[in-house]
Amino acid sequence: MSQNSTPPRPDSAPRPHPSGTSSSSEAWASGGTLFAGVLMLVTGIMDIFQGIAGIAEDDIYTRVGDYVFKFNLTTWGWIHLIIGIVVAIAGYGILKGAEWGRVAGICLASLNLLSQFLFLPYQPWWALLSMAISIFVIWALATDDAYGRAERY
Repeated sequence: MSQNSTPPRPDSAPRPHPSGTSSSSEAWASGGTLFAGVLMLVTGIMDIFQGIAGIAEDDIYTRVGDYVFKFNLTTWGWIHLIIGIVVAIAGYGILKGAEWGRVAGICLASLNLLSQFLFLPYQPWWALLSMAISIFVIWALATDDAYGRAERY
């Protein structure tokens, strides 16, 4: 090997971004996708518990105000149980890097955002926290360009 030649790069070395630059927003989105998968899995499990609590006892949650939309708490329990199961499955798909997981994750995070908005009269703080998590999940999954590729830059 001569002094002027560069050593070969090992396969495990990080590769530069095709545009020649790596922005911090891309790094956030890439790391955010993994975090979004974990958050969806945890949110799904918490929604399952929230649904079970609503189904088992109709008097666990109290209504904070008088709203136009009114559902029986058992109905809310079934809604949260079903959404929780599907959100947890989508979170697992995101962690596995499946393309269906990304699409399902964006759709289900949007659905969870809507259902938590409607659940505000019963659990306002938990609903707001879950809505913020859903917004982060939508952002992370929508902005990660390298999602699902076998080789990330």
